[in-house]
Amino acid sequence: MAPDITTPIAPAAAPERSPDRIQGAVHDSRRHESAHKHVSGEAVYVDDIAEPAGLLHVYLGLSSRAHARIRAIDLSPVRQAPGVVAVFTAEDVPGVNDIGCMGKHDEPLFASSLVEHVGQPIFAVAAETRDQARRAAKLAVVEYEDLPAILTIAAARDGERTLVTPPMNLRVGDADAALAAAPHRLEGRLAIGGQEHFYLESQIAMAVPGEDGEVLIHVSTQHPTEVQHIVAHVLDLPSAAVTVEVRRMGGGFGGKETQSNLFAACTALVAGRTGRAAKLRPDRDDDFQITGKRHDFEIDYRVGFDDSGLIQGVDMLFAARAGYAADLSGPVTDRALFHADNGYFYPAARLQSLPLKTNTVSNTAFRGFGGPQGMVAAERVIDEIAYALGKDPLEIRKRNFYGSDPGTDGRSLTPYHQTVTDNILPELVAQLEESSGYWTRREEIRAFNANSRILRKGLALTPVKFGISFTASHYNQAGALVHVYTDGSIQLNHGGIEMGQGLYTKVAQVVAEEFQVDIATIRPTATNTGKVPNTSATAASSGSDLNGKAAQAAARTIKERLVAFAAENWGVAPDAVRFERNRVLVGDRDMSFADLVRAAYMARVQLSANGFYKTPKIHWDRAAGRGTPFYYFAYGAACAEVTVDTLTGEYVVDRVDILHDCGRSLNPVIDKGQIEGGFVQGMGWLTMEELWWDGQGRLRTHAPSTYKIPACSDRPRIFNVALLENAPNREDTIFRSKAVGEPPFMLGMSVLHALSDAVASLAGHRLCPRLDAPATPERVLACIAALREREAASPQP
Repeated sequence: MAPDITTPIAPAAAPERSPDRIQGAVHDSRRHESAHKHVSGEAVYVDDIAEPAGLLHVYLGLSSRAHARIRAIDLSPVRQAPGVVAVFTAEDVPGVNDIGCMGKHDEPLFASSLVEHVGQPIFAVAAETRDQARRAAKLAVVEYEDLPAILTIAAARDGERTLVTPPMNLRVGDADAALAAAPHRLEGRLAIGGQEHFYLESQIAMAVPGEDGEVLIHVSTQHPTEVQHIVAHVLDLPSAAVTVEVRRMGGGFGGKETQSNLFAACTALVAGRTGRAAKLRPDRDDDFQITGKRHDFEIDYRVGFDDSGLIQGVDMLFAARAGYAADLSGPVTDRALFHADNGYFYPAARLQSLPLKTNTVSNTAFRGFGGPQGMVAAERVIDEIAYALGKDPLEIRKRNFYGSDPGTDGRSLTPYHQTVTDNILPELVAQLEESSGYWTRREEIRAFNANSRILRKGLALTPVKFGISFTASHYNQAGALVHVYTDGSIQLNHGGIEMGQGLYTKVAQVVAEEFQVDIATIRPTATNTGKVPNTSATAASSGSDLNGKAAQAAARTIKERLVAFAAENWGVAPDAVRFERNRVLVGDRDMSFADLVRAAYMARVQLSANGFYKTPKIHWDRAAGRGTPFYYFAYGAACAEVTVDTLTGEYVVDRVDILHDCGRSLNPVIDKGQIEGGFVQGMGWLTMEELWWDGQGRLRTHAPSTYKIPACSDRPRIFNVALLENAPNREDTIFRSKAVGEPPFMLGMSVLHALSDAVASLAGHRLCPRLDAPATPERVLACIAALREREAASPQP
């Protein structure tokens, strides 16, 4: 037994504290750990880091053509410009001139002989100041030979189709037979626009050279390990020579999962070749042109159903504008298929993806990762059925929900052959249906519309069922590193990225809970590939699930060592050692956490530990279209009411009621913030955010002046958000919580369908308006005109 090197501690009065809980325990509403720094301007982002002496500023020279051969390029005016130190092209790359993700090699760092979209980088210029670099980058003289450019989904579908990645097919039952046998059938096409991420912090990277070719990169990225690998690939270095560090990002939304690779690799190249630190921050206009967006889709659908609205069979084809390179288009279009059922059971289904190559920027991850596009398709099908049968869409939605008892009802198998075992949508929707007063308001709206010639109101209640896990199974892992110091303070490091969503706060709460110490004791530090290697992207809503579990494992390892030490040192059974509210009880001894830690250190007990977690139960066979890609599902529902001016197409969102499933929330106030923000961003995508390329492939909505995102005045006039209570996750997630990053985004569908409902009232709800997204006032007005034409041409009942 180790010697008793502490003074016996009498059971004296503990410091003042809550009588039963530590400060910052899990399930408590706790403010974001950097909130005060966000509002005061003290939070340090990459552009705030003190610049090393001799820093070079880097800027990119971009293509002005959508598709062309480079016949000649004269960079001498760039090299001769004031302040220019060096210019870099593909020929200057010591490794491989490629930044493609997921093992793809179709995305060059610098175009050399062929450009495939407007805004593609051709070279980089390094100068003494940023202004000098920006000005010099415009001076290159490039001679192009223009080639035919494919810019739209429609153009890509005509003639010979070129895919950026193999499509996926999901099948369950015999869709053709089910459609043929159904009493009713209908078909249509749905167009869904893309979306710009519009993170407040633009793309940025700063590289600092070290010894023996080593480089430290500060970069705004969701995936430090991928940046590490890409930079090593470009510079022909081992990964161990590249360290990537991220303390926080000013937003990502998926736009910094792969798109940061370019900026990090470019600055690392400059730093490696010049021996000077280098930083690259594009203007917002150039950021828009260079980086990928949410994929826009055209979805062809056929559905068969019976007299009650029960779906018999579905056939859907998801064509997506992928851009010039694969990027993440394969997984994104896969995930669209995974969510083409939303919360509805399809007895027979055929779902196919079509990721089409176009001469536009390579589209990429965006919150929901294809899932929102799949869900919008599912909801369009529901609306079609409801209007065809003259029923309320909510009635059809509830009629087609997955079953609640997978053992007996036979309505729990998804198109990818995973059984839904945790369906709570019927109960959740019923609760929102009552709390929002759906049916009473439905009658009030009908009365209003009957007496209103110009203004029309609409109402819709739409559900969300979202699968949680990376469908690339190897990404479902995380590591953490926890150090306990002799004063009782704790340093926490893990592979997750803080981008404003509160991840660092939640994981700190987990560690505080495990040690039963106040959260002020925990000091989260910057994510660093030199501390926790081989990290997964902070994406797929998995940040808290994965990193929380990894940090918990590390904390429990240290705690087990402390328990073993205390039990042996003071001669008690291990179960007599208890951690309670900043104190540790060892038999009849009562000591502070710091006192125990100091005693353990003197006895040479290791006070540092790695933690690791991998998500259980999941597997996926893409070729077969079968497996269990998701550990569990997150659920939610939103009820939206709108008023539309039928003369202009303009509208307001009058009221939104949301009930969302967070399991047993780790931090309710942060989760509510995620729900509110996700809803508004989803509403913006479906109603006002419009990307527009001209006939030469130039993005014309390239800045806040031409691309509209929701403003404060666009939020619902009445906005009620509640978390579903008494619904802990049935799976063993971190303290039975559920992911909340992406699922709330799809709640914005309720606004699109409320607008559709308002338009449908002009034809007595007999025709589906087929309102495509984004439902801008112009598109709403065009939909109204088209509906009136269809009504005039259709036989009256």
